[in-house]
Amino acid sequence: MPWWHRLIVLGVVLAITLAAAHFADRRLSRSDLPPSAVTRYRVLRRSIVALIIFIGVLSALLVIPEVRAVAAGILASSAIVGIVVGFAAQRTIGNFIAGLLIAFAQPLRIGDSVEIDGTAGVVEEIGLTYTFIRVADNDHLVIPNDRIASDTILNSSLRGRRKRAQVTLQIPLDRDLAAVSELLRETAADEQAEVTVTALEDKASLELAVWAEDEASAARIESELRLRAHERLREAGVFS
Repeated sequence: MPWWHRLIVLGVVLAITLAAAHFADRRLSRSDLPPSAVTRYRVLRRSIVALIIFIGVLSALLVIPEVRAVAAGILASSAIVGIVVGFAAQRTIGNFIAGLLIAFAQPLRIGDSVEIDGTAGVVEEIGLTYTFIRVADNDHLVIPNDRIASDTILNSSLRGRRKRAQVTLQIPLDRDLAAVSELLRETAADEQAEVTVTALEDKASLELAVWAEDEASAARIESELRLRAHERLREAGVFS
């Protein structure tokens, strides 16, 4: 085959590869997905696109006889090459595998608020080998995926739907705090309500806490508790 035929074939194969990668990327892209799905899709997208490009470029290069000869030699000594490449690229391969584990095990997701080694930030991107976290001063913390997969991470976004509704009331120090605590428990009308004394300064600070189904319910219950507690304590003469 003339050299210019090989160049044409090489160009066609590369064009088909890029088109296939672009098509796969467009088909796999999604919008308005929950954080868990967004994280999985992005990592999966990049893995598939990278694989398509790798296979396409390799196929294109095999059109050249010299490359085929080298490839044949490599295949003949594939065990040795595999060991050498494995040692040389073990960190990169480890980061790639860790990226897949992060995408599917979900210790953190895009948009999560996390803290790693005392540094807090928001996860902006989970790549094939690195994760990017935006910190408070708008800088970015770039962390290898294998470190995230093996270290301890505080993820403030992974929590249950239930939330504590809690209100704090200031009570004069000359009042019977035990009696006031009992009044607050009765006001909450919840057997699991907790009343704790959080401070004794100019006034006593009492905190009344109950569990709510979700954050919206907690905000509503806190408002109701303030009104009911104030009314009940006024009736009892706690507030003169």
